[in-house]
Amino acid sequence: MDEPLIRTAEVSATDPDAAAALAAALGPGPFALVVIFASPRVPDLAALVRALTDRLAPIPVIGCTTAGEIGAQGYAEGLIVATALPAQHFRAEILTIPDLGGFDTQAVIGDLIRARTTLARLVPRWDHDFVFLLVDGLSAREDALASTLAPGLGATPLFGGSAADGTRFLETFVFSDGRALRNAAVAAVVRTDCPVRVFKFDHFRPTGRRMVVTGADPSRRVVHTINAEPAAREYARLLGKDPAQLTPFTFAAHPVVVRIGGRHHVRSIRQVDEQTGDLIFFSAIDDGLVLTLAEAEDMTDHLGRALADIAGTRAPAAILACDCVLRRMEAQEKQLSGHISALFRAHRVTGFSTYGEQLNGMHVNQTLTGVALYPPPAATPDPA
Repeated sequence: MDEPLIRTAEVSATDPDAAAALAAALGPGPFALVVIFASPRVPDLAALVRALTDRLAPIPVIGCTTAGEIGAQGYAEGLIVATALPAQHFRAEILTIPDLGGFDTQAVIGDLIRARTTLARLVPRWDHDFVFLLVDGLSAREDALASTLAPGLGATPLFGGSAADGTRFLETFVFSDGRALRNAAVAAVVRTDCPVRVFKFDHFRPTGRRMVVTGADPSRRVVHTINAEPAAREYARLLGKDPAQLTPFTFAAHPVVVRIGGRHHVRSIRQVDEQTGDLIFFSAIDDGLVLTLAEAEDMTDHLGRALADIAGTRAPAAILACDCVLRRMEAQEKQLSGHISALFRAHRVTGFSTYGEQLNGMHVNQTLTGVALYPPPAATPDPA
């Protein structure tokens, strides 16, 4: 293809003319959708989103804040990265959920089904679709939202990521309708003539060391006790560490997994409550849950194999990805960031580092979720 399948642009988070610079770098449309991943270093997020939305209207602009960006050079910090889906190959319908604490489940499912139906009617000759979900990463509602959306998906795959705030865990925002929103989510329902593959990777294997959650506050994702012992102390004991040595890098290197539907899924620990010794998780946790310590494969080798598998006999023209912040931390701790970035560049990956990821009806952690976009058949016409 002479033209890139998607267009990307990036500017410094502190650029006073960021909206103008991004719009100019993306070039003329028409576009079906523009997605921005913004560093929390942006001085005025609301002004950025409003200005870019105004400049690109009527093109929908969505996005979120990050724990780091994936741009032209791979892992990056302090950028605003924009991705535009050209209308020649994509159509999109946007669903905004402005209040994760009080949404109408049936209304959300109905809106999702109507969006899929609308796109099928608009471009009936296009055969491929996916849903891209962005959700407030401090809402603690990602699990509930993903499971709510599942009945409305039909055969359409969903992937997504939780908006982040560096490693501060103070304020996270999603962008939609020209606004920066908290406790909210936005979903882009996308139909395309491009073959797509939605995926989830993680590089962990379960060990034989298991533990049981014996005291938890599921609404806050807090575990008080494990094996009837204070949670942080028991987790540290199973690792052979002093509880005072537990850090985000420890959690990145030694996650726990749960078995669901015959497969293991990571349940990452966010932090220790230093006053109580509780463990605070990134995703759903409950009394009686059996957790298994996991051990890591080499991240670079695993990612290289996984991306090569996606490429197969035909490389994707682009990959849009949501990469857990704990993967970035592990890469930094093990001095693998350069190798991971090289793989991202080689496979045309754009995206952001998250506080959690979504796949179909599940909220997961310490994974890379995304969609690989392959060049469309040459004979596919652009519908009027």
